[in-house]
Amino acid sequence: MLSISDFSEMCNLPAQTLRYYHSEGLLVPAGVDERTGYRSYTFEQVERAMLITVLRGTGMGVTLVRRALDRPDETLPLLRQHVEEVRRQRQAQDEAISDAHGFLASPPEPVLRHVDEMTVASKFVPGPPSGRDRYDWNAADTAVAAAVQDVVSTVESCGAVGAGTPWRTLAAGTPEQKSRYLAGEGPHWLVKVPVTADEQALAALPAGIEVEVIESTDELSVFTPGKTSMAKHSAALSRLLMHPLDAAYLDTSRMRQLLHGNGVETALAICEFREPGAGE
Repeated sequence: MLSISDFSEMCNLPAQTLRYYHSEGLLVPAGVDERTGYRSYTFEQVERAMLITVLRGTGMGVTLVRRALDRPDETLPLLRQHVEEVRRQRQAQDEAISDAHGFLASPPEPVLRHVDEMTVASKFVPGPPSGRDRYDWNAADTAVAAAVQDVVSTVESCGAVGAGTPWRTLAAGTPEQKSRYLAGEGPHWLVKVPVTADEQALAALPAGIEVEVIESTDELSVFTPGKTSMAKHSAALSRLLMHPLDAAYLDTSRMRQLLHGNGVETALAICEFREPGAGE
């Protein structure tokens, strides 16, 4: 039998760690003195200690390690499952690091610009409604990207050509849409793709793809790199709404989010204040 100090030295595991593994049922001592509480181990337990160390070294949690040790036939599948989870976490960390570099190197600043009149093809984004719980931006981004691709391929098959950066806007353009949106019933988004096309190509578009002419306007926009999140969405709106304007305001009902490959650009139309009776 080996004392806990000898076993600790042999396995290169601190005595405190061995006590923790005992409490978690990972490595139960071969014997425990009822009077002194001293733990003792056998040479046969060295291999189990080594396996625990190897698996814990991968970042595997205690619960998963215990399951792997208790069910040896599942050890490799569990390790593969853990490796995939680690890769997902690393990817998420890499994206977060890239976002942080982008924000720190070039903090998003509002940009004032003029947008010319354009013809756009639009489509509601299918999918689950927004609901009352935390909004799933990843699922929304995936659904929006698929809807944009569908609109682009459809208009091209009818002879039209994409003519600019697509965007999404809240599906609340009419009283009925706004009511459904506020009730969380969906659809939540509407995608719009600028197109160049003759009347014949536009007439050939199938049901579900609407065509409209967007009037020219001035707008204020801010670009946010990386994946969308509620925090980024709120920060972008905050920057825009806090930007000083002379005798004008931002129309939040006409918000659009331009979909760039490396992030989202949130834009709000600028409307001038008019005196009562002006222009009449």
